[in-house]
Formats: sequence, C-alpha cells, structure tokens
Amino acid sequence: MTTTLAMPGGLAAIADQYDGYIIDLWGTVHDGINPYEGAVECLQALRRAGKRVVMLSNAPRPAYVVTEQLESFGVTPDLHDGVMTSGQETYTRLRDRTDPWFARLGRTVLHMGGTNDLGLYDSLDIEQVSSPAQASFIMNAGPDIERGVESLDPYLPELEASLKHGLPMICANPDRVVIKGGRRQICAGALAAFYEEQGGDVCWIGKPYASVYEPVFKMLDVPRERVLAIGDALETDIRGAAGVGVDSAWILGGIHQEMIGNDATLATEEAKGAGLWPVAALPRFVW
Repeated sequence: MTTTLAMPGGLAAIADQYDGYIIDLWGTVHDGINPYEGAVECLQALRRAGKRVVMLSNAPRPAYVVTEQLESFGVTPDLHDGVMTSGQETYTRLRDRTDPWFARLGRTVLHMGGTNDLGLYDSLDIEQVSSPAQASFIMNAGPDIERGVESLDPYLPELEASLKHGLPMICANPDRVVIKGGRRQICAGALAAFYEEQGGDVCWIGKPYASVYEPVFKMLDVPRERVLAIGDALETDIRGAAGVGVDSAWILGGIHQEMIGNDATLATEEAKGAGLWPVAALPRFVW
C-alpha cells in the first residue's frame, strides 16, 4: 500500500479499470441547488466510454422523484442505467412489511421532514398525525426549512416526547450533514443519532448499509471487481463501498472540503483514521 492516497486530477486516469459505476448525488454531482462544474460532462464521458452507471443516493424520497429532479440538473435518463435511493428502500419495506422490524409498525406516522418527502407514503395505508401521542412510529426524513437546518435544538422537544412514548424511528437518510449551496446543514442522520444515543429504537436505511446496494448491483449487472463507487462522504459512500466489496473513489469537494481541501496528506490521514482506503481521491467528479 502506498503511503498517501492517489490523487489523479480526474476520473479518466482510472476509468479503464472499471465497467460499472455507483455514483453518489448530493456532494458529488450537485450541491442541492446546482450541478457541480464538470459533473454532467463526466457522466457524458463515462457513457461514451460504454460504462454502466447507477446513481445511489441517501435522499429520503422514492427513486422516481429523484430521477425527475436529476433532469433539472441536466442529468437526463440517457446518462445512467437507473437510480436507487434510501427513500426507495424505505418505501418498499414499509409497503411490503416482510421485515420483522417493519411488520410490527402501526399505521400512524409522525413525519419529520419536508413536504417533498411525502412520496414515502404514496398509495400506502398510512395516516400522518401531528403528535407523538398519536403516532405508532416516526419517519425521520430530516429537518425542515421552517424549523431550521443548522441545529438539533428545534427538534429536541418532539424527539424527547417520542422517546417517552417509545416510538420506533425509521431513519430514511443516514447522512448527518450536507452542504447545500455552500452552507453546511444537518440531515436526518443527526436526528437519528441523538435518538439512538438516548435509547431510541432506530432502523437506519441507506448507505453505508448493505441492503441498499442490492438493487444497484442488479441494475449494473457487472462483476463487483469491475465496479467503482464514487462519493464525497467517508462514513456513507466510502465505508458503504468497502462493506459490499467494491473499490471507491473519494470526492474531496463535498462535505470534507472545508477540512481537507485538496491536501493529499490530510486526506490520507482522514481515510486511515476511518480505517478506509479508497483507490483514489478526486477534487471533484470530473473527467
């Protein structure tokens, strides 16, 4: 093993080693508002090279919703072979209830998140309620803009009341932080981590947990040794890839940008500290 992470300037330097790509969205392809410079062109280059591409996001929304959002960023359906989201797995498990954890849930939900996450209940016999006393479980899709996205404080009364009522929580997005338009904000994972630390029962769905990758591998239809996962978060994208036995490339321009920049030494120390070793670190998702 080399002493520092490989840092090629773009994906072209290693693209020939892989046939299939698992690509993160927020922090890699876009910042929640706009696509990153060069990202769409990188996808176009992958397709010209005959690569298979599946988008894998911890967005707490069904895959069709994210697919439509991607088009607004210029990521048209011809640039990928499918989209999978933590929200899609959440929806499927909530609908089917074959998982014992889901089978015991009731039909009343306390929704934590924005209105754009309500697709999680499409065509399901689920009633939204307004207080923990009325709910049988919590759907944690993250903070909402009305209450604020910078701190846990506005959510503590509701979380503490839910703990008293013993409500199980679905965390439909394990990410703890995200950068939106250059500003750092908390995500559903931060709420779930507090809830779990206080003794709450949390079911985490999405990267880095292995089950969210199963539909992705089916869509890719490529041997795992020829798959590269690309993302900006060590604890979800890079750890998730390691957990399912695929190589990874770490995008430094996402949530770790402020701390690491493009410093190879810092990036190496951070990866080693996490017990991870991506095959490359890239400043951005560019060709």
